[in-house]
Amino acid sequence: MNSPLAAVLSRDLALARGGGAGLGVMFFLLVVTLTPFAVGPDLALLARIGPAILWLGALLASLLGLDRLLQADHEDGSLDLMHLAPAPLELQVAAKILAHWLATGLPLVLAAPLFGVMLDVGPAVSGRVALALLVGTPALACLGAVGAALTVGLRRGGLLVPVLILPLAVPVLIFGVAACDPTRDSLAPLSVLAGLALGYAVLGPVAAAGALRLLRD
Repeated sequence: MNSPLAAVLSRDLALARGGGAGLGVMFFLLVVTLTPFAVGPDLALLARIGPAILWLGALLASLLGLDRLLQADHEDGSLDLMHLAPAPLELQVAAKILAHWLATGLPLVLAAPLFGVMLDVGPAVSGRVALALLVGTPALACLGAVGAALTVGLRRGGLLVPVLILPLAVPVLIFGVAACDPTRDSLAPLSVLAGLALGYAVLGPVAAAGALRLLRD
């Protein structure tokens, strides 16, 4: 990895550690905890809808912090330095996406099996949920970077990021939940989910970098 990319990655990870990287996991826990109060104490029902609840909670939790993904760089002038750095802007954005996923998405993946116990989700299904989240959450991070780049120069732009990316995240949610269904072969939806993640991983940094260049111009 080029030194500018390593610097971006290490800086964003350090900022995430100092800025409450566990906030997403706490929000995830709140969603899972409040669900039984909403649907009732029917364990069979909770076990049936548990994977969908875990996915929805992870999706909403992954939105936290997206407004600060590029906003802090815009405010302190680091964004201008990124344009002048020798490394391509697309790769620098990709490094920021990776740092965001390591600080926000990966803890959600690790917490999902534990939270699945609270919904009476069996170990086998919890494993499927964790695998699907491992494949799908990078796609959510890439989508979030595009939304953050489009709104970085706007006041209260963080409120617009979920509105912009949630419609695009619907396919990830659909195939992610389908991959967790224990009554069907999960290979096909998991393959589609992996394809979506790869596509967003390629297009996300390019689209976000393009939005940042338009902002500078």
